[in-house]
Amino acid sequence: MSLQLGKSFNRNYKIRLSFLDGFYDIGLFYNNKSSFLLFSVDSDFTQSKSKDLKNSIKIAMFKNIESSKFCETFLNLHSYKNQSLDIINQFKEIKPEYTNDVNFLFNETLTMSKIVVDSSSFYDSLNLYCFTLSAYMNEYIFLIAERQNIITKLQKKVVRSSAIQIATSSSIDLIEEFFEESRESKIKDVTKRVISDEVITLD
Repeated sequence: MSLQLGKSFNRNYKIRLSFLDGFYDIGLFYNNKSSFLLFSVDSDFTQSKSKDLKNSIKIAMFKNIESSKFCETFLNLHSYKNQSLDIINQFKEIKPEYTNDVNFLFNETLTMSKIVVDSSSFYDSLNLYCFTLSAYMNEYIFLIAERQNIITKLQKKVVRSSAIQIATSSSIDLIEEFFEESRESKIKDVTKRVISDEVITLD
């Protein structure tokens, strides 16, 4: 899936990630004066022997990472807004109950500029967080690209996150199982709270 670099983008960063017995080259297109970001994806399975598995690979992109079942199930996200900060769905942490099921592959930061406002330092940057599943280490990738952009005229930092998921059918099925289990647990917790909150009056 090649992507032409248009006038809206003046930066391009590429990373190569191993997957099965091949590779995926992921490109990130963005502008140093904007929080907007797009992905490009190219595969390299020239030496691959996993023909059947290769055909079962599915790629999904999320402009709103909160809508992905991976994020909803495994990650805690952070949103905050005041006069100088506008943060939506920033990666905070892997949920404690899933630290054995989800692995951090890497975390990289590209700093483009530093701006000092009222003695406080703000960095215009691109932060990458890459995850995989413990049970499918070589069959699942979830990459979050977080843009921290400084609007100098407004003295405000805007933080936005997008994500790309590369997965085999088996790994997606596992996430679906975790997602359903998590949803059922939440329903049970709500039911318990409702019952415990009931007031019983004895005549």
